[in-house]
Amino acid sequence: MNALFRLRWMHAGLAVLATAAYLTGEAGVVHAWLGYGVAAVLLIRLALAFGGAPQLGLFRFYPHFEGLRLGNLATHPAISRTLLLAIALSLIAVTSTGLVMDRGRTLGLAAAAAIPAALADDDDETYASPAGERRERDHDGGVLEEIHETAGNLLALLVGLHVAYLLAFKRPLALFMLFLRTPRPPGR
Repeated sequence: MNALFRLRWMHAGLAVLATAAYLTGEAGVVHAWLGYGVAAVLLIRLALAFGGAPQLGLFRFYPHFEGLRLGNLATHPAISRTLLLAIALSLIAVTSTGLVMDRGRTLGLAAAAAIPAALADDDDETYASPAGERRERDHDGGVLEEIHETAGNLLALLVGLHVAYLLAFKRPLALFMLFLRTPRPPGR
């Protein structure tokens, strides 16, 4: 499978996982598992970027403004690359804050095992301290949770702009990435 087709499948997997994670924001463990799926796809994408294929390289995320003028403003590559960079940064922010807030609990890692059972139940606003007295739960996710939600909402907005831009100005590429068109071989 050539690099462009790998990119399309990677894009589709990431789009499905990220959309499902966004839509299941209040679904607890389902949302967390989808977030870990997004993280796995991001890591695979990063590994492929260093694999050598230019279509998968990280340079695609850096906007270059040479040749940008009023006449080609809508179709210049700087626009789509700026959107890609903003999407990537938002996706990294939402994924990393989600992973930090989860602390491996969903995966059953050692960090989660070290948390007392009373602390692991996020639905209860109080917990029993090691000494046995009831204490208010310390919501460590306050700022991180706000960043996570804001980055998720920003991501949804940016993806909407990305899709609209591609459909309006780069329709053949949009149709290819949406599995609605296959590219013609060169020379036809």
